[in-house]
Amino acid sequence: MKISYECGPCFLRQAKEALDLSTDDENLKMEIMGDIFKYLSNNFTKDTNSNGTGSKMHKMIIERTGCRDPYYKEKIEGNEIALKYIPEVKKILEKDDSLENYVKISIIGNILDFGAFTLDDDIESVIRDSLKKELTIKDIEEFEDSLKTNDRVLYLVDNTGEIVFDKLLLEKIREYDVDITIAVKSQPILNDACMKEALDAGLDEYGEIVEIGCGTVGYVDSEISDEFREIFDGHNFIISKGMGNYEGLSEIDLSGKEVYFLLCSKCNTISRHIGVNLHDMLLFKK
Repeated sequence: MKISYECGPCFLRQAKEALDLSTDDENLKMEIMGDIFKYLSNNFTKDTNSNGTGSKMHKMIIERTGCRDPYYKEKIEGNEIALKYIPEVKKILEKDDSLENYVKISIIGNILDFGAFTLDDDIESVIRDSLKKELTIKDIEEFEDSLKTNDRVLYLVDNTGEIVFDKLLLEKIREYDVDITIAVKSQPILNDACMKEALDAGLDEYGEIVEIGCGTVGYVDSEISDEFREIFDGHNFIISKGMGNYEGLSEIDLSGKEVYFLLCSKCNTISRHIGVNLHDMLLFKK
């Protein structure tokens, strides 16, 4: 997906946040922010790829500060918030164990995104409110048909915290006798899930966990490893969680694949691109 003018302040907000989490050296922050200004001034155009730009910016911060995982504590916090809501979520599923409800819970987990919200946002309130909402777009019948007619699926996870909710949907998918391959980032970026977080959350109970070969904001096709490309190309049925994966996959040819996007639209640019309102929860087929 291409950037809009609103991506500019969002990039800078993310840069400030990542810098504050990475170092206390004010002089170094000034130098890096200056480099980010220069990078954006040369690359911030209407044809710029949003994922590639964000990835480059965060890699600059990681390389210059030496902090490999700036959002380490926030990822732990994300899991703690998610786990706190699991008992409430399970009560909802006991009353209605439909596939749609499992999808909805998984999408609510997508709210745990420190790339879209600030650290000061009341994310718990957003989760509580979202539990009362319905899906704006719900291609649930097509989704269930794909579960019934495919024997395997590639599940692209998104954020730590969110993966706690993903476990519930993965468990439901297993009822359809589908083999699941779960894809995670190879290096830390924002609060995205890597192998350690996926194993800590117990995702390996539901399928094989593989790495995509890079640590990028969402999916960046030019950055994935040859090994993961073989896996990606070998799957006709793909479940894509989150905005970042949508941004990346929306730019490549997905002909012949059944791709379902599960996300909460947390920014105006993506909302306009899809044609929905801010904070709408969506399940739709590409």
